[in-house]
Amino acid sequence: MTVTLIWIAVALFAIGLYLSWTAGRLDRLHARIDAARAALDAQLLRRASVAQELATSGVLDPAASIVLYEAAHAARQAEEEQREVAESELSQALRAVFGEADQVEEVRAAPGGEEAAEELAQAVRRVPMARRFHNDAVRAARALRRHRKVRWFRLAGHAPFPMAFEMDDVPPTALADRATT
Repeated sequence: MTVTLIWIAVALFAIGLYLSWTAGRLDRLHARIDAARAALDAQLLRRASVAQELATSGVLDPAASIVLYEAAHAARQAEEEQREVAESELSQALRAVFGEADQVEEVRAAPGGEEAAEELAQAVRRVPMARRFHNDAVRAARALRRHRKVRWFRLAGHAPFPMAFEMDDVPPTALADRATT
């Protein structure tokens, strides 16, 4: 009888230890999602700021300036529910304005344009990477939260179900080529 109780106690301790480890892992994944989301937000803000600054610099033609400024402003001011759409529209505006290598060369030829073109190229290159890191963390947390043990023992607590950030983040070809050089 005593041996049976000891084995039951050891089994319960092992199960509790395993559940505690799983809850800790899930907590670390949620912290990773928060950090990745903050990095993504920073990169999106940087891209919108650089685009807005370039649109107001007078380097671009008036129509391109207006399109780029409005898209960048909308991306910076978007509410959380509309953020993915606004960021996708900024990506489309960037592709429309900088679809041709000639436009990038005109920006580079202007005073201070070399730095602006380089900064914009870096910004449009970093956004897809930051989004990929965020979505990978979300995917890992979702996979763990789908396990029965996590649901049955409510190891996720009251944390909201993680959502991926889906947007059009394809950079303009002329800027993407510029970013790799």
